Amino acid sequence: MASPIRILTAVPICDGHDSAINTINLEFIRHGIEVIYLGYHRSVADIVRAAIQEDVRAIGISSYNGGHIEFFAAVVDLLRRSGADDIKVFGGGGGTITHDDAAAMRRRGVDEIFFAGTSLHDTVKFVHRRYGKPRSKRSRPKSFDRELGHRLTKIEDAYYATRSRKRRTPKNKRRMQNVTIANRKSQIAIPRVIGFTGPGGAGKTTLIDELVLRFLNRNPKGRIAILSHDPSVVGEGALLGDRATMINSQDDRVFMRSMATRGQAGGLSPATHDCLALLAQSNFEHVIIETVGTGQEAMPFQKNGIVDVTVLVMNPDYGSRLQLQKIVMLDLADIVVVNKSDLQRARTAHTEIEQRLEQNRQTQQLVDTVAKRHRDPGVDRLFELISKESVAAVYDRRTKQKRHS
Repeated sequence: MASPIRILTAVPICDGHDSAINTINLEFIRHGIEVIYLGYHRSVADIVRAAIQEDVRAIGISSYNGGHIEFFAAVVDLLRRSGADDIKVFGGGGGTITHDDAAAMRRRGVDEIFFAGTSLHDTVKFVHRRYGKPRSKRSRPKSFDRELGHRLTKIEDAYYATRSRKRRTPKNKRRMQNVTIANRKSQIAIPRVIGFTGPGGAGKTTLIDELVLRFLNRNPKGRIAILSHDPSVVGEGALLGDRATMINSQDDRVFMRSMATRGQAGGLSPATHDCLALLAQSNFEHVIIETVGTGQEAMPFQKNGIVDVTVLVMNPDYGSRLQLQKIVMLDLADIVVVNKSDLQRARTAHTEIEQRLEQNRQTQQLVDTVAKRHRDPGVDRLFELISKESVAAVYDRRTKQKRHS
């Protein structure tokens, strides 16, 4: 089977109109398209960087503020200069883009412009017709991000094409461990893998973005990779929207890939293990995995050897104390974060979760954070906790995992 079409949608810099693009995004995913939504007020560099890392088929831009001829052309030009001219550009802008403007934009490399009154059906039909065919032979990537994006796409496509076959997780797990051990022997830095999970709305993405800022500031030359997961709609596409809330992660030293679950339960994609094995060879200092918002039974990182530290992010409004007894990840997480700790119930939540963790008799850490607050001391403490384990400790842990597997 052909893999789902992946496109990036965005709103240009100095433009905060997102009603139209949100409507179009939902229509796309209803028709089997995976949409990476970058959000509004995005620069040309932000859009092209994201498109290359996500290895999308096309970029859809919704513009209502004017300056569209120059902005669209700048995106096309930067794609070409980056060796990514196989990523195409289309868009629209209600009543702000005239037919003469659209003609000028097409001459400068834009595929199509949709005007006010165009039906959603026609827009979806265009995307399927223009970008649904298999890619032709692709030119040799000119950049690290471009090559890595290509290879991650091959991994995802291979899993999608063989999704009815038996999963290859045990093989993938061995591959991940062998890669890190080989890197140890060759003195290549072993990336520290940090897994974030928790219910939807707990603030995982905002928290990760604040941690990324601290990683970048601590090591001016270090690079970070993020694998961010969102659910696929059953039988349809997916809205991969974590990039829309990222601010600090819009940096050339951050490589981010959005992944849809594509029918797999548990918060991760079938291709996550292999994608992580590839990132482990790519000399990142840290790799962060964010799962889909998970429920009581979810154990996305249980004994699978793919993470060094597991962080469970919770909202103070989880319900009664009885609900805590049902959350399995409270038994497995290395660090539990009560985010949004400025809310009224946060102090009670901290006490109840602390008592729950004491029953486990493990060395688990409990941290209160307000991720939306700049320079939050709780986020500083979390950063120190997940950064303190040495490379040797990571190697020892993975070696033990290999012996027990």
